Amino acid sequence: MKTLYLVRHAKSDWGNEVLKDIDRPLNNRGYSDAYIQSVKFSTDQKHPDLIVSSPAVRAFTTAGIFARTLKYKEDKILISQGIYESSSSTIINTIAATNDAVSTLMVFGHNPGFTEAFDELSDSYIDNIPTCGIVGITFNVKSWTEIIDTK
Repeated sequence: MKTLYLVRHAKSDWGNEVLKDIDRPLNNRGYSDAYIQSVKFSTDQKHPDLIVSSPAVRAFTTAGIFARTLKYKEDKILISQGIYESSSSTIINTIAATNDAVSTLMVFGHNPGFTEAFDELSDSYIDNIPTCGIVGITFNVKSWTEIIDTK
């Protein structure tokens, strides 16, 4: 059994037009939402064995807030280039490459790829994962590579 949580980064700050997209930080609402969501998640859901994040500042910051709340060592967050500005198939292949010792995986990243990956991997359909939204899927598989064949 494998459990996947996809977390879209919290609301980002668009105030500095000079920053590259990858360098955009969270805005005040983003910080607040990330703390609120992380506390709720920590009391309601299984804690992850591994946290993986896009290298984008807004995604990594969101992952760091969750890590602190979940008492997961921030220096153990794995940065994956394959999550930033990626298609759903690249995101799914990145997830499928996860070590099978990991039972519960939490991945922080971006739309539209995350919503599309969720729709492809689950039996449900959603139109949009909102900022700091969390979706979870449990797979009845032994290996992460098997998630590609679940549909």
